[in-house]
Amino acid sequence: MAALGSRLQLGSVRYYNAKPFWRQLGGFYRPDPNNPRTPPWQLTAAYELKLFGRYGAASGVDPSRLWPTPEQLQQIEADERERFPSLKEMQMALDKKEQEAEAKKRQREELIAAKMAKMPQMIAAWKQEKKQRKIKEREEKERRQLLLAEARERFGYNIQQYSPEFQEMVQEREKARRKELKALKKQQREEAVARKEMERAALLQDKEGEVVVPGTSQQVIESVGS
Repeated sequence: MAALGSRLQLGSVRYYNAKPFWRQLGGFYRPDPNNPRTPPWQLTAAYELKLFGRYGAASGVDPSRLWPTPEQLQQIEADERERFPSLKEMQMALDKKEQEAEAKKRQREELIAAKMAKMPQMIAAWKQEKKQRKIKEREEKERRQLLLAEARERFGYNIQQYSPEFQEMVQEREKARRKELKALKKQQREEAVARKEMERAALLQDKEGEVVVPGTSQQVIESVGS
């Protein structure tokens, strides 16, 4: 009031008339579809449903347009059935969940029982593998020591196992070992072939009464009747 009185005393006059508020404060706001400034969400059926729910018939909204279509009604019913299942459906779902949990528990118990049954065998296999690994490591160590002793005798001084001379000697030994192994395999193959020839000759002798001497081209034929 003091500020108003001071303005009146100063003779100030306000020559501004504000435009009427477009939201119509005296009633309720109804969006104008012809106004480009109207937000699109205010022209939807959901907004009209909101207006009709708040103001009723005074909103001017046709309630027949607010009822959901058959497709929308089916979707609503499906959503309600999913969110609010019947007591029977809830009981069936609970029974299914309990059965699945019981089956999972049973499978786990069977798996544990099977593992426990195999435990002695697995422990024995592990011990055997560990024993074989130690034997192999010991043999490798002994072989390395023998190679070092051979290198020391060959070169006349102590030599490191990572030196080029020692590595070259090891490669020579490996090459000789592979050569011996190849010769041994060849000998075994020849012996196997000779053994098969002897077996075949013995089989022919039993069937036809023939005596076949391996390594010769002559055959002594015995008459079956003699």
